[in-house]
Amino acid sequence: MSHSLTPVPSGKAATSTGAVRTQAKAPQLINPPLDYAYDGSFEGLLTVLFQVYDRKSAPNSIQPLGAVQGGLFAQPVQVDTDEAMAARVWEGLLRYMDKEARTRLFHAFLSEQPDRELLIFRYADLAMRAGRDIAENYADDNVRRIAGIAQQMYREKHRMEAFVRFEKTSDGLFHATIDPDFDVLPLIAPHFTKRYADQRWLIFDQRRRYGLYYDLTRTDIVEFESSGPQRNTDISATVLDEREPLFKLLWQSYFDHVNIPERKNMKLHRRHMPLRYWRYLSEKQPREQRFEPIKNKKPIG
Repeated sequence: MSHSLTPVPSGKAATSTGAVRTQAKAPQLINPPLDYAYDGSFEGLLTVLFQVYDRKSAPNSIQPLGAVQGGLFAQPVQVDTDEAMAARVWEGLLRYMDKEARTRLFHAFLSEQPDRELLIFRYADLAMRAGRDIAENYADDNVRRIAGIAQQMYREKHRMEAFVRFEKTSDGLFHATIDPDFDVLPLIAPHFTKRYADQRWLIFDQRRRYGLYYDLTRTDIVEFESSGPQRNTDISATVLDEREPLFKLLWQSYFDHVNIPERKNMKLHRRHMPLRYWRYLSEKQPREQRFEPIKNKKPIG
């Protein structure tokens, strides 16, 4: 390949030593536009971006292979994922934006917006044409959309980290099933890996049919066939730890006791804990039985 994202010198930037170096700029896309198809992975999309500048052909469309809609006369160019190319593009983006801005592009990809591929291309291309970071250029619709998506992803990530509840199986595995609006598993993995480093756990995204599995050593992505678990209730009660119903009952009892009915404000409550997250919370499930302390026992002391 003869071109990376930054093959043509233009402009100047300061180096860490204080010297001024030439800032690279993307080549002009002078050839007819093309339709591109890729495997649906983020590395695959980065490979497409490499090919766009290598071919000097802007994208009419960038579509995952399973969703390709070709024209009557033209078939999309199928781009095979190349991890070396993808890494080269990912590093090259730092010439035009800081790490936070670059991360927002990854968040836009995970948002699953229908036009996410073209949106990411347009943002990256605009930054490379400008030769600098464009994160504050809110006059541009692409910049505003990327910023807005990043905020949505942050909120969804934060809520998943706060509201996920685990159930313990008989073999000591802690399991949780989620159904987030966006593909946030890659974003919440560091939080749960750090917080629950002393136990085996599995978080399964039932909408996207994959999960995170931590085995006390590392966190891996695991995939499930269509016949896999759909909901928490799909896990047979026989595989749950026999103490799990008691744990749930005690948790519900705790919230019942700390609740102050006179201070109930459901409008504020729903603002901080939207209704769609209640299905994950033990304290929001119907009470199968009330917790009653053993009457003939007293605490010691």
